[in-house]
Amino acid sequence: MRKNIRILGIDPGYAIVGFGVLDYDGFRFTPVEYGAITTSADMEFTSRLRAIHEDTEFIFERFQPDCMAIERLYFTTNQKTAIDVAQARGIVLLSSAIRNIPVSEYTPLQVKQSVVGYGKAEKRQVMEMTRQILGLAHIPRPDDAADALAIAICHGHTSRFG
Repeated sequence: MRKNIRILGIDPGYAIVGFGVLDYDGFRFTPVEYGAITTSADMEFTSRLRAIHEDTEFIFERFQPDCMAIERLYFTTNQKTAIDVAQARGIVLLSSAIRNIPVSEYTPLQVKQSVVGYGKAEKRQVMEMTRQILGLAHIPRPDDAADALAIAICHGHTSRFG
């Protein structure tokens, strides 16, 4: 008999960290919760990291995920943004590591391929397929939450659960 697994999907950032929590039984996804951790641009960067840490800790404690899926970072232009996002991403990874929760990383191409079946799908297509797969009435908002749910779906489709 298959066990439900709880997947936490994360779309990393420092202004907005999207999250999505799904239960998956190997066949069906059941949405548990989704949303975003937001920080204000007028906050000091270290205060933003602390806020991300506190909210991430709350999410881990409340939802008790079995595993975490997170988007792999890739930046070609703005190195400062890349470094800041990487620092915020590290905060989320630390929360997972403290709990010995396994982490899997996926590129945007892998997520699109898994959710839509086409690696060059448009963002709107991914969001609509995420809505359909989860049986939601509306596309999740903000976009970062929809992205986090798509990352969690990708993990479910990619991983083997026994």
